[in-house]
Amino acid sequence: MQRRRPARQHIIGHLLLAALVILPALGGIAATGVYECDASLKPECKIDELVFAKLQELNILPARVCSDEVFVRRVFLDVIGTLPTAQEAENFILDRHPDKRRALIDRLLERPEFADYWAMKWGDVLRIKAEFPINLWPNAAQAYHHWVRGCLERDVRYDKFARDLLTASGSNFAVPEVNFYRALQSKDPPGIAQTVALTFMGARIEKWPKPKRDELAAFFSNVGYKSTGEWKEEIVYFNRASTNTLAVTSAPKRVTFPDGTSVVVSPNEDPRAVFADWLTNPKNPWFARAAVNRVWSWLSGRGIIQESDDIRPDNPPVNPALLAYLENELVSSNFDLKHIYRLILNSKTYQLSAIPSSKDPIAAANFAFYPLRRLDAEVLIDAVDQITGTTETYSSAIPEPYTFIPSGERSIALPDGSITSSFLEMFGRSPRDTGLESERNNRASAEQRLHWLNSSHIQRKLEDSSLLKLQMQAKETPRQIATGSYLTILSRFPTEKELRIAEAYFQTTNTVKRDAAIDLAWALFNSPEFLYRH
Repeated sequence: MQRRRPARQHIIGHLLLAALVILPALGGIAATGVYECDASLKPECKIDELVFAKLQELNILPARVCSDEVFVRRVFLDVIGTLPTAQEAENFILDRHPDKRRALIDRLLERPEFADYWAMKWGDVLRIKAEFPINLWPNAAQAYHHWVRGCLERDVRYDKFARDLLTASGSNFAVPEVNFYRALQSKDPPGIAQTVALTFMGARIEKWPKPKRDELAAFFSNVGYKSTGEWKEEIVYFNRASTNTLAVTSAPKRVTFPDGTSVVVSPNEDPRAVFADWLTNPKNPWFARAAVNRVWSWLSGRGIIQESDDIRPDNPPVNPALLAYLENELVSSNFDLKHIYRLILNSKTYQLSAIPSSKDPIAAANFAFYPLRRLDAEVLIDAVDQITGTTETYSSAIPEPYTFIPSGERSIALPDGSITSSFLEMFGRSPRDTGLESERNNRASAEQRLHWLNSSHIQRKLEDSSLLKLQMQAKETPRQIATGSYLTILSRFPTEKELRIAEAYFQTTNTVKRDAAIDLAWALFNSPEFLYRH
């Protein structure tokens, strides 16, 4: 068995290297030169023109463009929720091709992890959860997740994605998309309408006048539910005989859309399909706006309308021209969301440094720099597991179809928000109860800091690390160990100053080389540079 250090030595070694590595890095972030580059801030696309023009109007300087080291880590995390490997980071940093950032973006958008990560993001919005208060049950939750991931993998157009969810009928096991109508805390027409508006219009209709809420609810008043002989199976269907007071029953009925226009629906016509026609119409004032605002928020840290799911007249966009441009691009691309990803990711605006050039408090709201954001809980533990070559054990509290998730399943690929994990709970995973973006909590806490500083969970992963074993087997020098650790954990080469600090620690302490390497990895794990998107 591998020798483990006594806890006291473990803590002392950690704290000593923290003073050497973490504190200087925090104090000299702008001076090290690894976070920014000298690239021109001349706008290269329409997004840049619109953002920089607004910044100039506000007399705010944008940040400098981020370095290649920052960009490769940032775009991996933002597009596929995964750290680059040391080799991927090194290859990109050393590549001298002038168009390498665009090429990397295109490759990442086609990686299988793209579907995994964005299925996780959409799983929060669509409330893919087996347990209370959603109660999809595991079979249905997994089928629903598989369908969402498949849509992302096949690049299903966003209007079709929304239409399929809104108009689905059938078994929750055989037609996974009908689980949209089951993943609700309230399945009455007002409850359905509230969820539809939040998901596809970015609107919280509980703030609307009741008559307007009832008008929207009428489109979902003929949604029926019935059980079958199969345990936990449920059929969602168009119920022509609905007795709901808002329902379309024995005679044609005039229904009104949220924009005030109206249409007559016949008794044999599913009002959901009528609503879907209106919603996904290219001229609709809600659909494209909500979609691009959500994507912008996911990639840039905040919405053009903030919060991204609170669109209303008295919460205007900070840059109306930017929002209108992205809306038009989504519609003209036939609702291809990847087209929007490419536009945003290739912009200088997205590629700005996280080090502000202005202290004006409105700089952040106008995208003058890339905002620091702690990694999502799932992304964070996947990064630790990737670096150390370890895995997590996940289980489902409801024993169907199995109690324990197969070994090696990545957190971003978990199909069900009910799958238990004390780490994911501690680090703010969305409970998926309401579909609100604010359910996910990425704010740091004292409990989280203590977990990173001295938990047996992180210590065991470091001591069992495949990276560490390879470094010891290869009999690497302290300089080689430091270089490999920085590339693997922070996706960049260490500076000469950082190399000297690491070498000095290896040479001047009484710690054996293996334990010093663990201390170095621990210090890098605890650095803001690892824990945050930047």
